[in-house]
Amino acid sequence: MTLGTEHHHATAAPDATLLRFATAGSVDDGKSTLVGRMLHDSKSLLSDQLEAVERASRSRGQEAPDLALLTDGLRAEREQGITIDVAYRYFATARRSFILADTPGHVQYTRNMVTGASTAELVIVLVDARHGVVEQTRRHAAVAALLRVPHVVLAVNKMDLVGHAESVFADIAAEFTGYAKELGVQTVTAVPISALNGDNVVAPSAHMDWYGGPTMLEHLETVRVTAEPAHAPGRFPVQYVIRPQTADHPDYRGYAGLMASGSLHVGQDVVVLPSGRRSVVSGIDLLGERVESARAPQSVTVLLADDLDVSRGDLIAPAGSAPTVTREFEATVCHLVDQPLVPGRKVLLKHTTRTVQAVVREIESRVTLDPLSRYPDPGRLVANDIGRIRVRTAEPIALDPYVVSRRTGSFLLIDPADGATLTAGMAGESFAARAPGGPGA
Repeated sequence: MTLGTEHHHATAAPDATLLRFATAGSVDDGKSTLVGRMLHDSKSLLSDQLEAVERASRSRGQEAPDLALLTDGLRAEREQGITIDVAYRYFATARRSFILADTPGHVQYTRNMVTGASTAELVIVLVDARHGVVEQTRRHAAVAALLRVPHVVLAVNKMDLVGHAESVFADIAAEFTGYAKELGVQTVTAVPISALNGDNVVAPSAHMDWYGGPTMLEHLETVRVTAEPAHAPGRFPVQYVIRPQTADHPDYRGYAGLMASGSLHVGQDVVVLPSGRRSVVSGIDLLGERVESARAPQSVTVLLADDLDVSRGDLIAPAGSAPTVTREFEATVCHLVDQPLVPGRKVLLKHTTRTVQAVVREIESRVTLDPLSRYPDPGRLVANDIGRIRVRTAEPIALDPYVVSRRTGSFLLIDPADGATLTAGMAGESFAARAPGGPGA
């Protein structure tokens, strides 16, 4: 369901930022109801969508609209009660636009959560207040830590079923926050909610006056969004070489692409990788206008002072903070397909705009997320497995550790026969901090 713009739809202000976020939770924790409530109470629905939900709810004998139907968009999901894929939803308020990845909670869909959370700046982990932190909750926290999602929100749902008790919320928040910090998650924002009744979703709850924090939507609207940490080094993967060779621009040679992280500015000393040749940024074009600097995630054209051999897949970076060029490295991966990943497997490796041939040299270990532990030399990785592997590429690539940059530290392994994506990878160490008794302990 892609939400359009009519009188019922609150469009974002022109200067509003975009927040990509994901939801994760166990079965029946209320993810669909939470998202439906947020869409309904923030007036982000078309009138015909609400009418359709009301009709479907009445046909089931329900007096009130079942807001979960707004997001349970797949017929198979409604019939079987199982979320089978990542569903992306788009909505906006007056303050911000949102892209939501609604991911399944089952262990056999770990790959779906990895896919949905890989580009998210925030993840909402839902917990049923009656059950507290369970195995899948810890797994979702571990995936968020593994992918280094900047903001983690704990939504303690169904507070109405525990008498809106502050002590229940406090205990769950303390347990989850403690576990998340062991994994390296720096901050957790906990919000007590009742998605069914709308408490603390869009409007503050009259039943939980002991809670003084923001509502769920208020937090989503105001949380600081940054593509990368402020100190992230400049990374510019070249996507396309522009050489118009026209009478107006006979000598123009620009390199177009998306700033993956950090910034570049005119006059800056840069290096082109993997060749290692150096030059100076002589100009930056943004939307047809000459500018002095570019910052992620802007799409720009970069001009260099020297006539170098630069092509798609090359990376332009500041000379003083360039990534290491390598042909062999270790990484943490999530295997996405049923066909196992085994040592010796020949693959294509896609890193930013560069695709090279590669081989899986070794599968060093398989990682379990609950409890967090490492099993050496598993021999293979199957679908939904997370593991540590060693990869060797046929050509050098300019790879950052994932902890430095989520964009230039991530890659995909692709089947060279049919182009199917096999594995999602993160270069370097897996978790920011070791859990007690966890991997490498």
